[in-house]
Amino acid sequence: MIAALRRPQGMKSFSSHSLVQGFSGAIGNTPLIYLKTISEKTGFKIFGKAEFQNPGGSVKDRAALGLVRDAEERGLIRPGGTVVEGTAGNTGIGLAHVCRARGYKCVIYMPDTQSQEKIDLLRMLGADVRPVPAVPFENPRNYNHQAREFAESINNAIWTNQFDNIANAKAHYLSTGPEIWEQSQGQMDGFICSTGTGGTLAGVGRYLQEKSGGKVQVWLADPPGSVLTSYITSGGTLVERTGSSITEGIGQGRVTDNLASIVNDLSGAFTVPDSKSIAMLYELLDTEGLYLGASSALNVVAAVELARRMGPGRSKVVTILCDGAYRYQSRLFSKKWLASKGLSQSLPDHLRKYAVLD
Repeated sequence: MIAALRRPQGMKSFSSHSLVQGFSGAIGNTPLIYLKTISEKTGFKIFGKAEFQNPGGSVKDRAALGLVRDAEERGLIRPGGTVVEGTAGNTGIGLAHVCRARGYKCVIYMPDTQSQEKIDLLRMLGADVRPVPAVPFENPRNYNHQAREFAESINNAIWTNQFDNIANAKAHYLSTGPEIWEQSQGQMDGFICSTGTGGTLAGVGRYLQEKSGGKVQVWLADPPGSVLTSYITSGGTLVERTGSSITEGIGQGRVTDNLASIVNDLSGAFTVPDSKSIAMLYELLDTEGLYLGASSALNVVAAVELARRMGPGRSKVVTILCDGAYRYQSRLFSKKWLASKGLSQSLPDHLRKYAVLD
């Protein structure tokens, strides 16, 4: 009987450090997962930081807490105030959670192209959600500008400005980067992830560059429709944004202030086609048991490609598993939606069984 209760070898143990203070205290300290089947199949060592295990369900919990804490420390918001943001989804969800936990009202402006699951969740969390037409950043009616204008129009309110407020990148420099370095025991060759605000890439990348003395290469992975790959590979030429992607919340038509803090020190960038992202999304479910969103799948595709480019002997690559598929399942696992995007044939026959929705 006693033997049956013994902790299996390799199983995480509990310690006195497991106790945290509220929702905010539960953010971070996510596992670093060795993607065993993907690694064995490709011949590289690929690791994913399990940010979907944050209490709000995504990597954006870190940014949300960092942005609010920065405003509190600078005296920009008082108890009972209002936090306003323009967001494609996950930062808004993180902010809604943080606001509930810290006693603030939350107003979210977002493009009306986002999944209904995200909008519904924000409203269930008590946020005032305001979907607006999706227009470029240069348009004064862009959701970010509308968020800023509303925050400026009321008392005791802040616009967290996730794209250009470098408290976003700082949160990852202080938490995500050190965690990855410690969990990998400094034994890594490359870090790569996609970017929307640029906060994760900038904060994690800068920390890893400094800690490794420049030995860790930091790369950017882009979805179709983003201009960042062309900007980085051309040496700074910003072209007009064209095209689109199935991914949500990543890709850019400009260099944000968060990204600007590292963009000139990146080792490189490349674009990942949607066809490869959707195939990897299904493969991660089938072989690793991980139910992840499209940006996470894109990141894993990119990590494998980066390891291939770095070559033998330099193949330990870490990426970010941003969030789960729950917020996108009505699209990603729908036969009709996949067909409408021309992606049905991107799935091998043995993976099509997971597309269970009509």
